[in-house]
Formats: sequence, structure tokens, C-alpha cells
Amino acid sequence: MALDVELVGFSGSLLPNDATNQGELDANVFQHRPFLAEDNKAHGYKLVAVANTFVFPMAGYSRKIKAVSDLKDGATIAIPNDPTNLGRALLLLQKEKLITLKPDTGLLPTALDITANPKQLKIMELEGAQLPRVLDDPKVDVAIISTTYIQQTGLSPVHDSVFIEDKNSPYVNIVVTREDNKDAENVEGIYPVVSVA
Repeated sequence: MALDVELVGFSGSLLPNDATNQGELDANVFQHRPFLAEDNKAHGYKLVAVANTFVFPMAGYSRKIKAVSDLKDGATIAIPNDPTNLGRALLLLQKEKLITLKPDTGLLPTALDITANPKQLKIMELEGAQLPRVLDDPKVDVAIISTTYIQQTGLSPVHDSVFIEDKNSPYVNIVVTREDNKDAENVEGIYPVVSVA
């Protein structure tokens, strides 16, 4: 089956789900499962994941340090402030052994779930789109930025980051559609094009 696909770009991360929910789009491909769950809950959407795509890694970037071991006590770490990516950034800091989180926080920890912070890092929560700009802020030592926002700077998560998410991250991006549209032929036709898992 040949598909006639129209790609539609959006400037905000909340707009694709609203357009999909309203039936303006058949499906969207831009988010991971925790983001979808949070957006469904916040807006009452009945959107479902129908296929996995790729992991677009979140990573820590810095103009001041080259390795995690270079991070000084009291350093400032800028992270996204939306619930799912904030949690994702905190889990990445824990993976790097910079903080410890309560064991039962799942994929949505908050700063209140930090149980140990041996370097007394200062966590600065900012809107995701602002994070690339703070790389040049002398008060910020590291910014944890998603691929969505770092790509505008020309930096590469693989080559330019100080630390990066593991390839087995639970934050694989997904194909999303309305629950009543998940078996539609045009949506199912997208799976072989974008699915990897």
C-alpha cells in the first residue's frame, strides 16, 4: 500500500497532540510515552501509542567542562521544567551518580525526590526551549537538553555532550493517534516507515 503523507510542522510541543485529538492529524511522531501519559491526563485526550520509533537522547552539555569529573561542588545544572523531561533529566543526573532519587519515583521524579546531592548541585528549572541559550550563561555549568532543542545549535548529542542517555532509555519516541483511529489503514501504513522496535 502506498501512502500519501503530508508532514506538518509545529512550533510548540503541546500543539501536535491537540491537533491529533481534534482529528486535524491522523497521527503524530514527536514524543515519548511519559509525555503522552502526562498530556492525556492534563487535557483529557484519548490518544494512544501505536508504534515505537527512535530514542532522541537527552544529554548534558557544557561550555565549561569536558567530563562529569570536572563538575565542581555547588555547580548549577539547568534542566527542563515540564514534568516528563524534568524527571528524565533527574534520572540522567542519577545515572551519572550526581544525585540519588527516592527508589519509587518511576519515570516522573521531581526535585523533591532527591535524597542525596553530594556535590550540592543547584538545579535550575527552565522551559526546554530556553536551555540551549543558557549554555552561554556564566552562571550555568551544565544544561541538560533534549535533542529537539539542541539540534538548533548544531551540537550533536553523541559528539558534543558531556554525558548522554543510554540507548536503552525508556523514552523511545512513539507514533500516536486517537484511540478510535488506531486501526485505520492510513495509520497502520505508517508503522513500517517509522518503527524500529
